[in-house]
Amino acid sequence: MTSSSSPPSHDAPAPLSRRGFMGGAASLSSIPLLSHAARADEKDGKQQPAPPDDDPAHYRPVFFSAEEYLFLCHACERIFPQDENGPGAQALGVPRFIDRQMTTPYGRGDLWYMKAPFVNGPPELGYQLPYSPQDLYRGAITPINTHCLMLHDAVFAALSPQWQDEVLHALEDNRLHLNDIPGAAFFEQLRTNTLEGAFSDPAYGGNHNMAGWKMMDFPGARADFMDWINQDGARYPLSPVGMPPKPDPYSASFQNEEG
Repeated sequence: MTSSSSPPSHDAPAPLSRRGFMGGAASLSSIPLLSHAARADEKDGKQQPAPPDDDPAHYRPVFFSAEEYLFLCHACERIFPQDENGPGAQALGVPRFIDRQMTTPYGRGDLWYMKAPFVNGPPELGYQLPYSPQDLYRGAITPINTHCLMLHDAVFAALSPQWQDEVLHALEDNRLHLNDIPGAAFFEQLRTNTLEGAFSDPAYGGNHNMAGWKMMDFPGARADFMDWINQDGARYPLSPVGMPPKPDPYSASFQNEEG
């Protein structure tokens, strides 16, 4: 992967439209049930999925500052907006999902090799930036807001949707550099996590009310499909199901028990 790419590896981002992002989601093997961090948590047993809050709008971030989280809410919504197909990123709890992911081994960059040297090269060389997902978000959001203030006298969240899209396109095309972080690397990180939050299991904070799955007619974590084998052309009538709820690792009571 070249130095302008971001973890994890995916194909080049599609245009900013629901149709493009929904199409891209179908090819992302990390999305349907678990995110990268979620799979690692299941493997090492250190954390368990957290049941989502009743309303994503009431969520208070645990990693991002209030200003950073406000940027995240608006940026995710432009990438995955509400339309006739269903809710957008904010209603799906995508910002909440990303915030929680930043507190996991995935967010800290513990799941892949992060030591020098970092070189420009083909994708087969793997990730070639010295930044964890935490670093990419923390290192990118403030410069983006500074850029918006210089050009528009307002932070990203206060811009019109049209100007927000212009900023995101500048990042996607690598025309906006964020100190040492390539704009395209941050955009791909944001886009990837947005799609994961829209379509991962609701236990991890996104895909609120399984609305992301319902948009795609995805059955979720249902274990038994025996009654529907060999029924070619028949519409599957059952609603999707998520994983059983487990103790919330973000709650004070859970942390006290673990300590």
